[in-house]
Amino acid sequence: MKNRLLIFNSALAPYMIDQYNDLNQIYEIEVVFLFTNVFYDKFNQSKLLSLLNCKYTFLLIGPRYKERVFRFGILRKIREFNPDFIIGYEYSFTTQYLILLKQLGVINQKIGSTIDDSLDICNHVQSKIRSFARKFSVGRLDYLIVLSKEVSQFYQDEFKLNGNQIIVSPILQNPERLRNNGAKLEVVANEYRHKYQLTGKKVLLYVGRFVHAKGLIRFVNTISQTLNEYEDIVLVLVGNGEDRKDIEIAIEKKMLYDKILLPGRFEDIELYAWYLCASGLVLPSIYEPYGAVVNESLIFGTKVFCSKFAGASSLINSDCGILFDPLNENETIDKLFIFLNSIDVVDEINLMNKHSLMSNTQKDFIDEWKKINKD
Repeated sequence: MKNRLLIFNSALAPYMIDQYNDLNQIYEIEVVFLFTNVFYDKFNQSKLLSLLNCKYTFLLIGPRYKERVFRFGILRKIREFNPDFIIGYEYSFTTQYLILLKQLGVINQKIGSTIDDSLDICNHVQSKIRSFARKFSVGRLDYLIVLSKEVSQFYQDEFKLNGNQIIVSPILQNPERLRNNGAKLEVVANEYRHKYQLTGKKVLLYVGRFVHAKGLIRFVNTISQTLNEYEDIVLVLVGNGEDRKDIEIAIEKKMLYDKILLPGRFEDIELYAWYLCASGLVLPSIYEPYGAVVNESLIFGTKVFCSKFAGASSLINSDCGILFDPLNENETIDKLFIFLNSIDVVDEINLMNKHSLMSNTQKDFIDEWKKINKD
């Protein structure tokens, strides 16, 4: 009989589907969502939920302040499911409540929490409140679930945790699932190629929100001269957000009308097709806990020009991309030229010719999560 794992999380994002489904092969899991959608974006939840192969429920009643909530019914859910292990998220009120319940002896299960911080965020905690919550929580949790080996080592060094207390579980998606509708992907990608006149150009693709932390305006200003000097380079910014107007102003000011495209926001196949008709992905974030778009891009065989601040920088090696410091303009430009020399112009789209640059990590994933069975 499988052990039972109860997971509390804020909401379902596309990059969590395969992780939950893989976990359900190891354990009998139930995921409890505390929001109906991700607070920073609005995904098609009915489509995402239909892809889950595990049990899921919602707890939606309780006080809320922005993205911080406390939901009524957590203890009731624990008693109903009777799990062997319980996982909260971040150093949230939910995680603090689980710690309190265990300290009071109300529950006796092993408890843990998923921590999405990159190594840079670990070293530069955003606030005194989070720093206090981290110091309070780490020694009271049985397990931490982190995104990279580097972050795992940080907690081992700074908080003297044993390696078996830390599960390294990066945000990785299943290449077979994302690439399984190749014919449709190729049709949509070729439609983009023709509509936006991308043939024969080196297409730099950005995917994500238009917000300050993503560093888009800084990146546009930094590479504007390069874009204007080279006819075969175009930057495509896929997404939307509060910085869109400022990006449009920068495009007008730098006379980049034909060099920067803003096609809008996309999901599912319509999004994945952009990776197919791109030469390379750029992620210029100055603050980025992970960056699931890096994983998606590599799955579609598209190299990545990746900020060193992104947690997903751990996925980048000399075969699949280049790391850079987006706060350093000279380094950004110098390394961008190196990156441009490593990528090809866009031509006829064929998925079979764009082999995945992601290694198979499912065994590592299973081995890491089995750590909670060792005690």
